[in-house]
Amino acid sequence: MAFVKNLFDKNFIEYASYVIRDRAIPDLEDGLKPVQRRIMHTLFEVDDGYFQKVSFIVGRTMKYHPHGDASIYGALVNLANKEIFIEKQGNFGNKFTGDGPSAGRYIESRVHPLAKDFLVINPNITHYIPNYDGRDKEPEVYRAKIPLVLIMGAEGIAVGMSTKILPYNIKEVLQAEIKCLKGEKFQIYPDSSTGGLIDVSSYNDGNGKIITRAKFDTSDEKKIIITELPLDTNAKDLLTSIDNAYKAGKIKISSVDNFTTDHCCIEIKLPRGVYANDVVDSLYAYTDCEKTISCQMLVIKDNMPVSMTATQIIDFYSKKLTLIIKDELEYERSQLTEKLHIRTLERIFIEERIYKSIETKKTQEDVTKAVYKGFVPFKDELVREITDEDVEHLLQIPIRRISLYDINKNRAEVQAINARLKEIVKLLKNLTACAIGYLETMLEKFNSFSPALLERKTQIKSFSAVDVKAVAKSDLSLRYDEKGYLGTAVSGGQELRKVSAFDRILVMRRNGMYTVCDVPQKMFVDKELFFCEVADKEIINKILFTVIFRDPETKFCYIKRCRIISWIMNRDYFIAPDGMEVLHIDTREKFSFTLNYEKKPRIKILEEKFKAGDFEEKGLKTLGVRLCTKEVDSVKVDGAQMELFN
Repeated sequence: MAFVKNLFDKNFIEYASYVIRDRAIPDLEDGLKPVQRRIMHTLFEVDDGYFQKVSFIVGRTMKYHPHGDASIYGALVNLANKEIFIEKQGNFGNKFTGDGPSAGRYIESRVHPLAKDFLVINPNITHYIPNYDGRDKEPEVYRAKIPLVLIMGAEGIAVGMSTKILPYNIKEVLQAEIKCLKGEKFQIYPDSSTGGLIDVSSYNDGNGKIITRAKFDTSDEKKIIITELPLDTNAKDLLTSIDNAYKAGKIKISSVDNFTTDHCCIEIKLPRGVYANDVVDSLYAYTDCEKTISCQMLVIKDNMPVSMTATQIIDFYSKKLTLIIKDELEYERSQLTEKLHIRTLERIFIEERIYKSIETKKTQEDVTKAVYKGFVPFKDELVREITDEDVEHLLQIPIRRISLYDINKNRAEVQAINARLKEIVKLLKNLTACAIGYLETMLEKFNSFSPALLERKTQIKSFSAVDVKAVAKSDLSLRYDEKGYLGTAVSGGQELRKVSAFDRILVMRRNGMYTVCDVPQKMFVDKELFFCEVADKEIINKILFTVIFRDPETKFCYIKRCRIISWIMNRDYFIAPDGMEVLHIDTREKFSFTLNYEKKPRIKILEEKFKAGDFEEKGLKTLGVRLCTKEVDSVKVDGAQMELFN
């Protein structure tokens, strides 16, 4: 058993770790989940400037992603609709209407030109690892130059944890990063391409919640036009929620027409006597026109799940961008230095006619020695020591190139290399300025490619979520019939009161049993219902219950005066002590009652009158006060008990 337990523990930990790191949670470095990263790697591999069938891209990606084509296809469509990773051609679905994309064989895509600017695909800078079968290599993570985890947003559920990152506006994110690099304060909030309104008062920098609303046009008081959608909502889902609310009788509308295409346009017509201002709060309360979204910025950082804030992510990317630029400049410097060394070798080899010294040599070893010897006088001009690889390169120069060698062209090229090397040295000393310049350039590129990407669509406003209970009208008839049924669906009988669908009621029978429950449609309670009231503590706490009860064994009578101040839903309670027989329950502050005693020898007084007001109010759990030491036959109450449920 111990072996099996250890096996299960080990396998579960491995499974949980895999789902968290390799499936559900995006990596902070590039903001991508593994399937998205593998799609981008495939697109870079097959990039030839032309559109490729999505089915072809999906098939090629399966070399790297061992989880089937459906997940790849869905992730590719989602990436394409972000409009910064993939250029698309064909029907990739509609984020406004909620319509899905066409099949992969009918739509095409290619890598977005800007993706090559903000994702580092140079294998000398980005770390590549073997794929799942070891036949190919894929990037472990891309080194992204901009905070893609914020720009894209993300959602995923793993084992024991989840992430919900709302998308941000590209322009605002890059400007925030520039401010961070300059040491200035910044603050950013989510932005959705579908527009709408958001309240960020409880957002907590990405780890709180937002209230999002649709935007209404109520200029015509007999019509409501939904012009913008809330976050994470499309027109199809919104129409479904409106239809459900209408069928449940929660909103009053005449008809709904959906004219949504590349922007939201849902027209709600109102019936006679109903105006726009009367319906707006109900739409927010009962439909998806208002939603509360909880956010959690959970990302993979250094191979571990970490909860971060938007400010921390911006700060992380600001520091990372300077490191990426440093690595790129140092790599470029090493490449230019190597190129300068080769051009210097070629100039000396040809200009000083070192190649002439090898004409008489008969062996490879003698040829190599002659080349090494020929460079000895020019050792100070070399960038670094000459190697066997350098010699091999020189020996492979064709005679035609030697005969047509242009010394002026070589010098111009060497001057350009040296100028760039000096420029790189200056840039390495001012990495922060380089990073700011890069971000400003990216803003210009995004603006020239698609100005709409930089526009904020979602309006930030301050409002509170509509309380459904506050909006609900008490227009349902709570009825009770002679058969003992209580509810809003009971036909005939007596109407007790008007209630709303969100009310709770306290029901008490004449035997002293009571319970608190939601307003029922039809529920059997008792043929002797005593009390029914909306279970609002402000109402119930004001009611003083007087209970007269008898001990079945001794037949002694007791009185108890108390209030019901707390309860648990759908639980039966007994207002008198257990085992007692309730003779009368009253809710009047003052009344009189008479106890009728059992007839027995030598007992002359057979009745005695009491005033309820003479007894003090006690707690609900008290046992009551004994009224007499005689056996009680019955109780007669003066006056009529008021009907609280009328």
